[in-house]
Amino acid sequence: MSGQTLRFTASGSPGHGSSAGVVRYGEGHPPALVISLDTVDVLLSVAPFPDGLVAMANFCRVLARESARLAAEIDPDGEPAPVERSGRHWINPAGPGLSGPGH
Repeated sequence: MSGQTLRFTASGSPGHGSSAGVVRYGEGHPPALVISLDTVDVLLSVAPFPDGLVAMANFCRVLARESARLAAEIDPDGEPAPVERSGRHWINPAGPGLSGPGH
């Protein structure tokens, strides 16, 4: 598939155990982003072209911004949930589906 781009569309919903985090596969390899929807994992890795790291960083910034906008729209009274590291994914210590106090 040299010179071609693999495109696909998938649809899913986050479950109660959903998470996201950064994974590293060893020295010399760039980090990757894993999104776990509680039954399916999606791994986003750095593109193998010269400015792939910059493209990944830009994508992550857009993803973070748009995710924050969606969270504010669907849960406008929620507060950012604290997170802690558990294994290879980030988890919400308040419990699944909870965005903050009173939720």
